[in-house]
Amino acid sequence: MKTDTQATAETPGTADSHLPGTRVPDAHLPETRRPGAHLPDPGDTRLSGRAKLVLFVLCAAQFMVALDFSVLNVALPVLGKDLGLSASALQWAVTAFALPSGGFLLLFGRIADLFGRKKLFLTGLALFGGASLLATLAWDPASFLTGRALQGLGAAVIVPTGMSLLTTTFPEGPLRAKALGISGTLLSLGFTVGMVLGGVMTDTLGWRSTMGLLAVASVTVLALAPGLLPESRTPERPRLDVPGAITVTGALLALIYSLSTAAVRGFGGADVWGTLAAGLALLVAFVVVESKAPAPLVSLPMLKRRTVAWGNIGGLVTFSMMSTVVFVLTLYLQETLGLSSFRTGLVFGAQGLASVVAGTYAPRIIGRFGAHRTLAASLLGQGTFTAALLAIGAGSGALLATVAVSLASMCHLGAIISYGVTVTSGVPDEEQGLATGLITTTQQVGITIGIPLLGVLATTGASLFDGVRTVLAVDAVIVLAAAALVGLGLRTRAKV
Repeated sequence: MKTDTQATAETPGTADSHLPGTRVPDAHLPETRRPGAHLPDPGDTRLSGRAKLVLFVLCAAQFMVALDFSVLNVALPVLGKDLGLSASALQWAVTAFALPSGGFLLLFGRIADLFGRKKLFLTGLALFGGASLLATLAWDPASFLTGRALQGLGAAVIVPTGMSLLTTTFPEGPLRAKALGISGTLLSLGFTVGMVLGGVMTDTLGWRSTMGLLAVASVTVLALAPGLLPESRTPERPRLDVPGAITVTGALLALIYSLSTAAVRGFGGADVWGTLAAGLALLVAFVVVESKAPAPLVSLPMLKRRTVAWGNIGGLVTFSMMSTVVFVLTLYLQETLGLSSFRTGLVFGAQGLASVVAGTYAPRIIGRFGAHRTLAASLLGQGTFTAALLAIGAGSGALLATVAVSLASMCHLGAIISYGVTVTSGVPDEEQGLATGLITTTQQVGITIGIPLLGVLATTGASLFDGVRTVLAVDAVIVLAAAALVGLGLRTRAKV
């Protein structure tokens, strides 16, 4: 059996993932890059000063988008009263962002491969910043929801292009694992910080300050990025698979709409089932189109790579099931135990700190045991500590919940980092945008599907507490089953 290190050394094209000025002659580079960018050599094990700045810019952009997913949640009631959004319409403050941010990820990831990642990344930052400003200054529901939709579109550009810039900048091996570890930590931390920061800012400065913060952050990153980031794209004449782009984007939009709506209104509506059926039908059409396309948007052979397939399955499970745990624990802490929003925030603050610790050590564990083993072990740990939450009581259990969810989150962060390393390992630079587009699509779909699929079980018991325990039990079983399947699926390093 090959180790990850051995496979890295033998993978064609991997050594080409750094830029001119390093040891490999320019003639061997598969992509065009901006001259003069001095970034890591595959032989390096420590980040240089410039590489740290590049990583800071890329991670700051990812953190900003993660923050946007949660910073507005606690402000929704205040926002609704201010703008005149009804309670039923408030879901669109979330859905308007989720639809484009998830639906266009694959498309923009591939466009970045073809036309230039840096160029598209900067465009996404500018769009995100302008949309955040519009949402900050919104004067009615239509202007606010337009800003949120454009924010989502900007995020759909930033996330895959930023991730592919990261994976092509930092060569496969310890440096990439370290970079993905920092990125994954900040991604997880962004959700937690957003929940806490959103409440504080809304209470002190008003809900508009949450959107204004994102506008300032995007302008700051946009000011730093041009002088630091390299440009990269494939040298061949770009060809975009338009039928594939239409079918997969339509499928993702339909599925995300269906599941986002189900999370609020349940699965009883005709629009939920109609869009769900349309999304599945478009996915089937997408597979047929890609099997015949001369230049497919998604290479079906890539999807057949064991690392890509099983890595994304692991990612889908860890994101969907952890988001569900956070959702039902919030209900448990506030509705069953009667904790205040502040004390509930402290529980999830501890969870965020645990994620930071995991992000520090996960790359070392991956370097020693391999990404595929770390992924399976992390899923096993997440499932085990989720099962431990079944010991909570109807009258007490805040301490147990804090410890168990923190440990589960440490394993969750390990799964996030190791599945990113698993999926991008052995993928040529010219397809990194596609690979990272798959990763980020998995993240978005995972976050979207967990709560509507399992959250409804929280209301099926004799009490909310019984429903929460039912969700936690099913969640733990799914994660433990995924750990076993991913472990078996990746037990032999995939041929690439």
